[in-house]
Amino acid sequence: MANTKSARKMVRKIARKTEVNKARRSRVRTLVRSVEEAIASGDQKAAATALKATEPELSRAAQKGLMHAKSASRKVSRLTHRINAMGAKTA
Repeated sequence: MANTKSARKMVRKIARKTEVNKARRSRVRTLVRSVEEAIASGDQKAAATALKATEPELSRAAQKGLMHAKSASRKVSRLTHRINAMGAKTA
């Protein structure tokens, strides 16, 4: 356990930050899952709409240090590619 006053304060700060990060991570995962479910169902319009909501949340997570910026970018790129491929199959 923390011994000094500043160490105890850091423990409290870390606990608050952990809760915020858990909520953010959960929100990002839920949004990504909604895009993947829309892709799996074959509805390109719903997938594009879900991606539009997911993309800013992913970039915000990267900006806040929840995930690496290139990981967020790669995830958006791969989801976009899968959605565009759906359009190519139906056309």
